[in-house]
Amino acid sequence: MKQNKILSLLGLAARGRNLMSGEFQTEEAVKNGSALLVLVAEDASDNTKKLFRDKCSYYEIPCYVYGTKETLGRAIGKMYRASVAVCEPGLAAGIKKLLDERELPA
Repeated sequence: MKQNKILSLLGLAARGRNLMSGEFQTEEAVKNGSALLVLVAEDASDNTKKLFRDKCSYYEIPCYVYGTKETLGRAIGKMYRASVAVCEPGLAAGIKKLLDERELPA
């Protein structure tokens, strides 16, 4: 159920043009400071995961491994997406809260 909420919020961010997707755009959003939260697909390459882990750590942006390329892409109305950056504070906070809850032990 939480996954649906997270994917719905990603869709909302995309429709409001508050989301960057794809490796190049996501990396650009991290570098220019507009990214407030980054999601990398579980099935992204190890190099891609490392790239965003390192970049996000350096720029102090929360980064999570979540979903697959297909689910991330479908949520935002695109084809496969290995990474997305949320650029709207309210949506980023909402998604981060859901992701943090997911990681707590039951």
